[in-house]
Amino acid sequence: MRVVRLLTASAAVATTVAMLAAPAMAGVDQAQAAHGRQIQVRRDHSDVRVPFVVKRSGEALIDLNAAAPGTDWAVKGGESAVVSIYVDNRYATDLVVSGDQPLHRQLALGRVSAGPHQLRLHFAGERSAAGSTSVRLDGVKVTTYAPGSADYLALRYAPIVHGRANPELGTPDQNATTDTPLIAWHESGPGTAPGRTKLTYSVVWSNEDGGTNTPALMARWGRTTDIEWIYDVEVDEHGNRVAGSDTYQAANHQTLHFSGKYEGDHALLETCTSNNNMCDQVTDPMRFFLSALATRPADQAREHMMDTNPWTYQIMSKEMIREGKIEAASDTTPATPEVSDQRNYLYAVVKKTTDRPNTGSSWVGVALGVRLKSGATVYVSNHVDPTWSIQRDDTAATTVELPPGTTADDIEEITANRVVVGTDNGAVVHVTGIKRGFFLGQDYLPQPSFLSWNGDVTVDPATPSAVLWRR
Repeated sequence: MRVVRLLTASAAVATTVAMLAAPAMAGVDQAQAAHGRQIQVRRDHSDVRVPFVVKRSGEALIDLNAAAPGTDWAVKGGESAVVSIYVDNRYATDLVVSGDQPLHRQLALGRVSAGPHQLRLHFAGERSAAGSTSVRLDGVKVTTYAPGSADYLALRYAPIVHGRANPELGTPDQNATTDTPLIAWHESGPGTAPGRTKLTYSVVWSNEDGGTNTPALMARWGRTTDIEWIYDVEVDEHGNRVAGSDTYQAANHQTLHFSGKYEGDHALLETCTSNNNMCDQVTDPMRFFLSALATRPADQAREHMMDTNPWTYQIMSKEMIREGKIEAASDTTPATPEVSDQRNYLYAVVKKTTDRPNTGSSWVGVALGVRLKSGATVYVSNHVDPTWSIQRDDTAATTVELPPGTTADDIEEITANRVVVGTDNGAVVHVTGIKRGFFLGQDYLPQPSFLSWNGDVTVDPATPSAVLWRR
């Protein structure tokens, strides 16, 4: 182990960084802040400079724990503090930090060459809540993935997303207070020709100010975050981009060919609609270079990526409170479709298939039903709106609103309910699993899942409702 002594810009605080031996993954090197030392990035102070050394050129990620005392995503005007991260004075990414409890984040730094480098950490005061004065960082680690390592290609082509600055939605730097990008991931699959691989990148935002309304988000998607694929690209057998193959999700969910600029191999995109669709022309200075290292298991819903980053539910819930999208406690009842305290909901993932095409204006969906030990009422996920049932034949998340204070022990049974939209086409739906079920705790973080079921239950015109799980 080789230890390098690092100094902050003030030269008053020393941070020790240990260059760790290469881990088991070939072509992956780490430089990690050691001994629990903390870095303070302060408003109206000099930027903090942290040296690090790269053994082999490649794509770099930074891991850190971040907290911003005096901020709270639930409080208007006090949402966050922003740190802009530079590598050798090259602007890499912004980090939006909310709350005084440390939160682990992983961001991308782009390509770095072998040799010594320097992180520069800048408190972006103009993008931060007026009352915020500092951001605390610890556990800072830079990991470099060299060509040939397992995750290199996914990191090499990950896009950089510039912030949203729609005039009708407020001031510039909107993503410091609303619809902020939280996490990203990639998926890989076969391309359009032999030897090609298609890489697809997706992002989770804290909400969407336009698009699907909040109650429908909870019913149809099981959350109020926004999850979208944003960019895909094909690479050949040598790992090089196939010219003209990359596309992005544009306004109105169109798929368009990318014709913008690149930073190295990273496409530059910008969030340019109220529901977080992309443009390939960049004008907003704020930027988010989220790590796309993670990938989604094929049998999991997209919300699985939130489950593995449970803090995203907390940010999600706080944004709903601040933006007034939660009904008043005095009006809370599962009988109304308005979204109540998000701790009142069962968060479930259902697996189903339909025996015929399930598209167009007429289709057959499924709503999840919950009956409690205390009575005969069945609370349904779609709030009796047929169009809010689960249409897609995919592993799908949904929620069921229940009376305040309901716990897992209060649930007697869970049912699948066949829902017809338009004309009944006679479709038979097979429900084959419930992947998980949990409530949010007092801190809005997911509690352990108490629900798992596998089988094959059929709902059809003759039997429109069937029990999936009974205590």
